[in-house]
Amino acid sequence: MKRAVTLIVAAAIGLTVASLSAKAQAALPTVDQILDKYITAVGGREAMEKVTSRVSTGTVEIPDMGATGTISISEKAPNKSLAVIEIGGMGQIREGSDGVGAWEEAPGGGAVRDKSGAELADALRGSTFNSELKLKTLYKTVVVSGKEAIDGKDAYVVVCTPAEGSPNKLYFDAASGLMVRQSSSRETPQGPMDVDVMVGDYRTVGGVKLPFTVRQVTSMFTVVIKLSEIKLNVPLDDALFKRPGW
Repeated sequence: MKRAVTLIVAAAIGLTVASLSAKAQAALPTVDQILDKYITAVGGREAMEKVTSRVSTGTVEIPDMGATGTISISEKAPNKSLAVIEIGGMGQIREGSDGVGAWEEAPGGGAVRDKSGAELADALRGSTFNSELKLKTLYKTVVVSGKEAIDGKDAYVVVCTPAEGSPNKLYFDAASGLMVRQSSSRETPQGPMDVDVMVGDYRTVGGVKLPFTVRQVTSMFTVVIKLSEIKLNVPLDDALFKRPGW
């Protein structure tokens, strides 16, 4: 009798939990609703599509190492990017993609390393201009997984799983619609590395809201980027993004 009662109670609890879970899931917005709210929040699709290039400059700090420097990021549609970082005592580090390949150059014009496999795939996705408008083509699946608190505020979690590589979680503030965080595992020469990227201090530039503060946290170090200027639709020669030596 006790076993029968236990089974009945367990079944009842199971049904209740399943029902609550289903209701909670049903209460979540769809991927399209979340993305549409984000696009509206940053200025609208038309305003975003008017921008075809971007040059961002600012400072970079690595608190764990007591290091500081400058950063310049050049981006050009549809999928080209170049980041140049100058760190005191370390020299210049360059990382780029020409839309086909991706590479990084050691400090001081040292050896150039070509990216391959999942690391290359991740770099090419990351170099896609206005990638938030193209998530469903960049990733195999894009789903809403739930809601979490980020800095005390509710955020919807969108999980983007690529055909090659690890999933990328995007967090969108439930109230403002703005993206506030990205979380993923990235391939590096030292192996997979979990990376959390927090973005904030959104400002309007040319009709589009862009984050001016980026905080990247890994198990090895934290990098804080504070942009001072973002220029839009700057003429950029494709040669800028070519692998050094080619």
